[in-house]
Amino acid sequence: MAQKAFASSGDVAEKQQTLEVLDDGVYALTAEGDPNVGAIEGEDFLVCFEALATPVAAREWLAKLREHTDKPVRYLVLSHYHAVRVLGASAFDAEVIVAHENTRALVAERGKEDWESEFGRMPRLAKGAESVPGLTWPTLTFSDRLTIDLGGDRGDLVLQYCGRGHTEGDIVAWLPRQRILFAGDLVEAEAALYTGDAFHRDWASSTLDRVKAFGAEALIGGRGAVSRGRDAVDAAVEQTRNFLDVMIREVGAVQRAGGTLKEAFERTHAALAPQYGHWPIFEHCLPFDVSRLWDELSGIERPVIWTAQRDREVWDQLQG
Repeated sequence: MAQKAFASSGDVAEKQQTLEVLDDGVYALTAEGDPNVGAIEGEDFLVCFEALATPVAAREWLAKLREHTDKPVRYLVLSHYHAVRVLGASAFDAEVIVAHENTRALVAERGKEDWESEFGRMPRLAKGAESVPGLTWPTLTFSDRLTIDLGGDRGDLVLQYCGRGHTEGDIVAWLPRQRILFAGDLVEAEAALYTGDAFHRDWASSTLDRVKAFGAEALIGGRGAVSRGRDAVDAAVEQTRNFLDVMIREVGAVQRAGGTLKEAFERTHAALAPQYGHWPIFEHCLPFDVSRLWDELSGIERPVIWTAQRDREVWDQLQG
């Protein structure tokens, strides 16, 4: 069998981007399984959600957004810390960069390593990598909830921490008036999960319970299409939960039987592939997912820092 190309290094085809207007002044940009971004208009300002991997990539998104609104970006909200989500921040010229306090701590702890790791895994997303001026640092953090008054009759935007999940610092952005939820990577809609920095058991239970409890009528996940209607929103949440539940079941069973990490990967791959194997980044993510879950179930509470070297070692061990 031919060696699989490392992570997403072989994924070089451009993805079709689609800008959708979900409500008056509420925008989402999806891209066939690439990272999603969004924006919300205030009375005289914008809140942008996620920043993409580089300023070059972010400016392309902003050019599309500027076809709809010329309001200045007051807030740039980062749902969590991963390099391909945040390193384009400088393009927004935002007055305030908002994230959870745990996200700021993650930047300090592992920002440089994650940058090198993720750009190595997903080189196509690192368009114009030389344009990144350095690590992205939040200028405003919070622990539980932060409400932004959008002004006029536009209502509020609620930024909420729902618990540990995809990372230990994920937040969502909720528009109660429009019942629209930007869920970040806590939910994926027909795209595979990356869980290499996750807290699987919290995510699969209380965290997703809190996400579902918003009762959103539209949900923008971290990747995949916009979920429209309550049934589609709930389906996206539950397919995310099922992916995690299957992983926890299969990796746990191998561990309890005294098996190896490689056996856990193969068993998990076999269990997930029929439903999820054709979805974006499934083969890319699963070795890193299983490795983190193996550690978590072994009692390693916080994720081990990914480096470019460790990425290759895990890949060669499990996908080789």
